[in-house]
Amino acid sequence: MTAPVFSCCMRSAQRTNAVVLLFLAASIIGGGVAAAIVGGYRINLTPSEPVGFWRIVPLDRPAAPGDIVFICPPQTAAMREARERGYFRSGMCPGGIAPLIKMVIAVAGQHVKIGADVAIDGRPVPFSDLAERDGKGRPMTPFLGGIVPGESIFLHSPFKGSYDSRYFGPLPTSGILGVAQQVLTYAP
Repeated sequence: MTAPVFSCCMRSAQRTNAVVLLFLAASIIGGGVAAAIVGGYRINLTPSEPVGFWRIVPLDRPAAPGDIVFICPPQTAAMREARERGYFRSGMCPGGIAPLIKMVIAVAGQHVKIGADVAIDGRPVPFSDLAERDGKGRPMTPFLGGIVPGESIFLHSPFKGSYDSRYFGPLPTSGILGVAQQVLTYAP
């Protein structure tokens, strides 16, 4: 009679230990993620830039062409539609989206021409051809082009499927969180 009681107590103790270990592991992982976010580290899982760990370094000067930045886009109709289409991941920016990681290719005063691809001040941008449809066959509407307004930047990623300024236009520099610094990344 004692064997079944002993067996029952052992299973209960094992379950309790498993729950405690699971809680401890979740706490360690959650704490590590929280510390990384507070410390300015982000994980990029999109092909817009190399996949992996990045650090957000405060920008103590105006953004310049060639800078890779983390930026929170404004809450506009185009950004809400992009979120509904699934182009953005959830995150800490206003509207509940993750910061974008993109390269600055034009700043205030520069002329952006959009055709089959993008040209900045008459110079073609490599790997900037536009997609007519997204991955689900929905039509993509390109930005019309023009002069980048003051306090704004034009963003690009060489990844063909990137949703960047080719489609939504310049973004205000006020959304810049900082320059993206590679920590541990992989570019396939």
